[in-house]
Amino acid sequence: MTNNIVEMRNIVKIYPNGVVANDGVNFSVRRGEIHALVGENGAGKSTLMKILYGLERPTSGEIFVKGQPVQFRSPLDAIAMGIGMVHQDFMLVPSFTVAENIVLGMEPTRRGLIDRTEAIRITEELSQRYGLHVQADAVVDSINVGMRQRVEILKVLYRGAEILILDEPTAVLTPQETQDLFRSIRTLVEQGKTVIFITHKLREVKEISDRVTVMRRGKVVGTVLTSEATREELARMMVGREVLLSMDKPPQKRGAPVLRVRNLTYVSETGRTVLKDVTFNVHAGEILGVAGVEGNGQTELVEVLTGLRPATAGQASVEGKEILAATPRAVRQAGVAHIPEDRLNNGLALQATINENLIVDRYYRPPFRKGLFIDQQVVVEQGERLIREFDIRTPSGQVPVSSLSGGNMQKVIVAREFSAEPKLLIAAQPTRGIDVGATEFVRQQLVQKRTEGTAVLLVSADLAEVMSLSDRIIVMYEGEITGVFPDAAAVTEEELGLYMLGIKRMTMEEMEAVL
Repeated sequence: MTNNIVEMRNIVKIYPNGVVANDGVNFSVRRGEIHALVGENGAGKSTLMKILYGLERPTSGEIFVKGQPVQFRSPLDAIAMGIGMVHQDFMLVPSFTVAENIVLGMEPTRRGLIDRTEAIRITEELSQRYGLHVQADAVVDSINVGMRQRVEILKVLYRGAEILILDEPTAVLTPQETQDLFRSIRTLVEQGKTVIFITHKLREVKEISDRVTVMRRGKVVGTVLTSEATREELARMMVGREVLLSMDKPPQKRGAPVLRVRNLTYVSETGRTVLKDVTFNVHAGEILGVAGVEGNGQTELVEVLTGLRPATAGQASVEGKEILAATPRAVRQAGVAHIPEDRLNNGLALQATINENLIVDRYYRPPFRKGLFIDQQVVVEQGERLIREFDIRTPSGQVPVSSLSGGNMQKVIVAREFSAEPKLLIAAQPTRGIDVGATEFVRQQLVQKRTEGTAVLLVSADLAEVMSLSDRIIVMYEGEITGVFPDAAAVTEEELGLYMLGIKRMTMEEMEAVL
């Protein structure tokens, strides 16, 4: 008798446009294990899990849950078989309480009305049983990211889930919140649950899982015992070649400050103070990393500095030239390049060609402008050069940029911004949503720019990325800088996490001493 609680046999998923997302996939999960599912973007892992949860229907193949053949027409069918999925993007009603979100759609009633007292009792009982601490009567909009994650898990447990699919569950958590989550996952397994853990963080795979399945290009490369595989081996299985997981940086040669920010404040249209008295420098030849849980002012900081939002107060200058009141074009002309966090909406013109995207910041000046017209030969020559130098995988620079994979789209942005030869490079979430191979490439390019003397401001929700690439680190919490660390190599994730949560805070004098 098999011990597999889930078996997916020869799963094929072909979309109407001909894309083969899953190509004969065999995937099994044992009862009571934590099974990691990893692979590059586009490897097919998310599609496979959507099929298991009833969000997608396979073109062909068989699914067995608890030994029974099943055909899921919707998530309701999967839920009825004890499968629950926690998505990377939380699906909570911000204005509802924690308890109201957990029982939503299955509310306890009394005399025909929703029994909110019973909803709170249910929430507290679930919270205690599974070690997932939440405030039952708190409004979701007022709680932190870690608690929202726990609410999502309690939602699926309330609906009777025995098999939990967690999609990138640590993407926006601090180290402390991640460890809390891991403790809760282990408690769930001890109480008979089974967990499928989708992630791209190989260190977490090693820490939390029992077995790991690796997918590449729609197929399963292999399933191994986590204890018998190294991070390097798993990365090689994912990419099909050797991958550098650690970044070697040449010794730093820090120059004069390029960017000076003083008392920068931004108040939103709704009157909320999003940035408050933010002060820091970025020097030539350094990477200054900004650490913090998403939503603590990082996005607004980048957009204010790049001319996309107006500052409310303060100063910011690049080599002495004020940039806060400048247009985005004027900011670029001051020597600032920008890798935006949202490449689809802010980084690329999707229907334009690759070559056109590579000149959107310079088409109006020589050598691209020739009289009233753009010199197409120069555009093509530059496109060919940058496609070659930045290893953009495409048959031609004349195809729409929308035809590229996410990783290659990011390479187009990196190629454009780096080739502008900036004095200051602002990189916001530069490796978000791209695969291991493209991530390795982008990180190497950032370090290369720093080594050439460019000032780099790195904003990333990936704390490991901030720590490995940065020379110095500042931490943001609720729109303020709570800590400045002059030597990124000398601080731990746990220490940074305390500042990211607002538990610890340096005094202004302490920060000024190392700014």
